[in-house]
Amino acid sequence: MIDEQAIRDSAKYLRNVRPIDPEEVADYVSGGTHPAVVRRTLREASYDLGLREREDGTFVPVDPDPVPDPGWSPEAFPEIYAAALEDELVDEYGANWHVGESGDELREAIRRLKRDYYHENPVEYDRIAALGYAIYHLPDYYAAIGYVLTDLIENGLLDRRLRVLDVGAGVGGPALGLHDLLPADAVVEYTAVEPSPAADVLETMLGATRRNFRPAIRRETAESFLGLDDGTGDDAAGDDGDAYDLVLFGNVLSELSDPVSVVTAALDVLADDGSIVALAPADRNTATGLREIERAVVDETPDSAPGSAAGPPDRDVTIYGPTLRLWPGAKPEDRGWSFDVRPDLAVPSFQARLDEEADRGPTDEPGEFVNVDVQFAYSILRTDDARRVDVRADPERHLRMADSEAHVTDRVDLLCVKLSHDLSDGGNPLFKVSDGSESVDHYAVCTRETSLNRALLEAGYGAVLAVENVLVLWNDDEGAYNLVVDDGTVVDLVAP
Repeated sequence: MIDEQAIRDSAKYLRNVRPIDPEEVADYVSGGTHPAVVRRTLREASYDLGLREREDGTFVPVDPDPVPDPGWSPEAFPEIYAAALEDELVDEYGANWHVGESGDELREAIRRLKRDYYHENPVEYDRIAALGYAIYHLPDYYAAIGYVLTDLIENGLLDRRLRVLDVGAGVGGPALGLHDLLPADAVVEYTAVEPSPAADVLETMLGATRRNFRPAIRRETAESFLGLDDGTGDDAAGDDGDAYDLVLFGNVLSELSDPVSVVTAALDVLADDGSIVALAPADRNTATGLREIERAVVDETPDSAPGSAAGPPDRDVTIYGPTLRLWPGAKPEDRGWSFDVRPDLAVPSFQARLDEEADRGPTDEPGEFVNVDVQFAYSILRTDDARRVDVRADPERHLRMADSEAHVTDRVDLLCVKLSHDLSDGGNPLFKVSDGSESVDHYAVCTRETSLNRALLEAGYGAVLAVENVLVLWNDDEGAYNLVVDDGTVVDLVAP
């Protein structure tokens, strides 16, 4: 019988003395334990012990410093993952997977997925649909998650030692992005919850990760894993020491019948200083749906989630970003359609080959099966009151957007978050802005750029801006307020 406790005790002693060699630990443990058994035990306990395995097979403590800013800006989907996906396609169809009947089958699977998303139909994932989804969506979700998690990294809120729960992990885009975002010395205990055949593709993709990224796949629904099906509550977390530092929802909330209950249940398995990160496509339905879920969890958590014995979380939930609420106690009621846009990726070879073989008429444009746009909506929730930027509006200085109706044609000062890139399509630069109090959409439109208002154009998504002497107008065509920024307006960057 393996004396795992003796192995752990030896590791705890040696970690403060020298690198832990499994052969040395084997000598300490009675009963003739083999070094390979010691190595396996140390790997399985690496998160709990705060150890990482080096290339030479020894174990050393994980660096206690948080993850440094990696300057995340991928130009292409990494070739190692592209090769892993192509291996799956070759296993299923052979070397010419992209031509003939197999290519047609994959293209039709992608078309069907796009139709179902557009019409908000339930999405069914069989083996072929999972492969089509991987071809079309692995690259953009790989890139998107890195940009989102950088919001946590910039405040030192992502550690090198992480326990991660990926709910609805799909074919692995967010998992692979997380893996590459983290430094090589990070130790990750990664649990994926994925009930569909996408889990088979995910398993292949995770095979390309580092030795200290330790994956486990649970082939069950989110409701089952989180105890909502049988009312067992937070069994997924076990004791407090098993709580997750990061809970991911990557393009899955729109597919759940009761996403608010699932996110609420996830709060019960979240560490006190952990984050829930939800990612969604940028289209109106899923992006606004994500914002509705965010608001329901923060503002309107039900007294008892259906099917849950645990009820609402016993901790206050705070929006860390990007939709900061700058007025304490305020609740926005606008549409909430907001999304970030980042540089396109290079076209991966597997998308190019599938697209090149598509039948097209003389007027059909190529690119139907190419998806390299990195556009996404996201929400980060925490329970420790941490916010991406700790800034509040001043009632002595700033107008609440909730009160804009009383100030139409007035010039006012306000504090806002920039929640879009330029939406003008060639006209006057136009940006969605918010202060977390508005009941309808507000847009800042720059009719005359000056050195004093240029911050509106140059600030990034999620930046906090102080705007002075802006003209409030009602746009009847759009049913929204326009905040006119002209040569009399001053815009200062409060926080990037």
